Amino acid sequence: MDERILKAVYHAIDELNAQLPPGVSVEKALDAPLYGATGKLESLDFVTLVMEVEEKINAEFDTDITIADEHLLSKQDSPFSSVRTLIEYLEKLLKDQSTSAS
Repeated sequence: MDERILKAVYHAIDELNAQLPPGVSVEKALDAPLYGATGKLESLDFVTLVMEVEEKINAEFDTDITIADEHLLSKQDSPFSSVRTLIEYLEKLLKDQSTSAS
């Protein structure tokens, strides 16, 4: 697992948690649920997290990826279901981007 991606996602979670009401937070753990049946986030909070993650990843890797995709939310194995699946999805996106750029 890419440490830079992990740090960027955890930093985005910190930013989101600072904005959430007391008693509501996203755990910084690989198996922490994000979105879907077990997720704790409201839609707007989820969108905020996605935007924060995009911003952190794009700054860290000097890239311009977009991770929000409405089709991904409805998939059975959504990359947004947990911190781990989000990181795995980001690794794939960055790998695909570097492959297509070369």
